[in-house]
Amino acid sequence: MQMTQDQAETLALQALGWLAANDELLPVFLGASGAALEDLRARADEPGFLLSVLEFLTMDDAWVMAFCDAHALPYTAPMQACQALPGGAQTHWT
Repeated sequence: MQMTQDQAETLALQALGWLAANDELLPVFLGASGAALEDLRARADEPGFLLSVLEFLTMDDAWVMAFCDAHALPYTAPMQACQALPGGAQTHWT
């Protein structure tokens, strides 16, 4: 089942909240993305920024699993959300 852009943005906002609450990962995300704490709120409505959140999350299977377990989501949801956002890779799995 394909995810809509609205669903993807909602999932990305959940991921952003999860990252913001994670004292270990938040500084890693900020360093990797070049974002500042102020950007988290100011840019939360930008699909490109939300895509960067999901791309960061999907860099590590353990992060994906922890996020998905915390939100009762299938482990494929973050990647599906990436694909539904503008600029996301349009990979088709078989």
